[in-house]
Amino acid sequence: MKEKQIRIVTVALMLSNVMSGLDNTIINTALPRIIADLRGIEYTGWLVAIFLLGTAVSTPLWSKLGERKGNKLAYQLAAACFLLGAFLQEAANSMPFLLTFRLLAGIGNGGMVSLPYIIYSDLYPNPYKRLKVLGMVSAFFTTATILGPLFGGWIVDVLSWRWVFYINIPVAIISIILVQLFFKEDFSPKPPKKVDLGGAICLSLGVVALLLGTQFLESASLATVLLLFAAALIFIGLLLVVEHRAEDPIIPERLFKNTPLVIDFALFVLIWAAMSAFSVYAPMWSEGLMASTALVGGMTQIPGAFTDMLGSLSVERMRRKWSAYQIMLVMCWILFAGYLMLAVAPQNFPYWGILVAGCLQGFANGVMFNQLQVKVQEDAEKEDVAVATSFSYLIRMLAMAISASLFGVILNQHLAKGVAASGGKITIKMLNHLSDFETRAKLPASLIPQMEKILYSAIHAIFWAGFYLILAALLVAIWAFVQHKRGKLKNGQA
Repeated sequence: MKEKQIRIVTVALMLSNVMSGLDNTIINTALPRIIADLRGIEYTGWLVAIFLLGTAVSTPLWSKLGERKGNKLAYQLAAACFLLGAFLQEAANSMPFLLTFRLLAGIGNGGMVSLPYIIYSDLYPNPYKRLKVLGMVSAFFTTATILGPLFGGWIVDVLSWRWVFYINIPVAIISIILVQLFFKEDFSPKPPKKVDLGGAICLSLGVVALLLGTQFLESASLATVLLLFAAALIFIGLLLVVEHRAEDPIIPERLFKNTPLVIDFALFVLIWAAMSAFSVYAPMWSEGLMASTALVGGMTQIPGAFTDMLGSLSVERMRRKWSAYQIMLVMCWILFAGYLMLAVAPQNFPYWGILVAGCLQGFANGVMFNQLQVKVQEDAEKEDVAVATSFSYLIRMLAMAISASLFGVILNQHLAKGVAASGGKITIKMLNHLSDFETRAKLPASLIPQMEKILYSAIHAIFWAGFYLILAALLVAIWAFVQHKRGKLKNGQA
């Protein structure tokens, strides 16, 4: 392919990040109107969960389709599936239909956001060049997540919530057409092998059971949750047996015999599991403990988003000076500092302190994502690049989903403990109103200090949980750095 064609294809694939970034954030703005129109407040949590479910289940399957039929066709089918889901969501006249079509869009999203990273490894075989391109890709995604809520609010107010889903339709069409016209894939079909149907079924059912178990942690009976987790363990166990015997496994067991690759996966899981501690509970700290508006609470995420972009765009220059293991170690120390600030923060912690912590974790996350993404591809054997890339995406998503649910459990347990200790003077409903700038004014002024103390203890515990995850990541990075210095880990280009 000529340089001009490569640039056009790169832009076309970047559009998939824009679509995913917009969809992930813009729907949150439209939720109140959707619920009011379709009358389904009890399904609110599922609008996000069902999309995540479709994405998680389909991600490794799309990469396997790319191996068999070519990444170009697989990407176009994924984008078309997302496009169809967006169109049908706009036309939905009930919440069950909307959830069904959102699942379809999530399935398309699984390939639309993972396959481009596989294609980038072919378009940019030089890892330094790929780091630079992935930095720009991450910047595109971050920009979309920043603009999504603002743009979505304007659309909902001026037009209708249905137009929220219209936005991605022309973008998806443009991306599909550009890929068709300019992507000249060097694809040679491999000798046909038996489809790993058993692996696909076990993986899908295992992921579904795991995500449902985490989703139901606070809303279903203990027996139901335990049953779902038991089912997840059974299907994952069966997956290991099936993959050992499969001719062309969806997730080859040799991935987990590759020590540098396992290190990459471990860092992805630990760092991304900690992420929701800040993204969800920093705004709650601002609104509940500082009596700020929702806008000011949301602003806690903005500095970190900008430093995320800065980190993404800086990683290629860093990599030319330092080794991958040096970069990972330094970034884990920065994350350690950011999460330690939050973990030891007193109740009167200033607003600027939250912003500084956000800047630290944003910069380190931006660097780590791009460095690890390229390192996964360089550490994997050539035949495993596609599956390793998609698997890294899957485990990041699962880590975030599971940790978000567990953080919710920690929050609710501490709130319930505080309510019980108040002797009936404070209720959960009152604590819910504490983080709302308007309803907070209606609460008894004499009880607000005690309520703030209860909320602080809950968020404080969550920040400590996030800190322990980052501490584990730091220990992994230190061990990997030492092993690399001793020559016990291969010195790949990444």
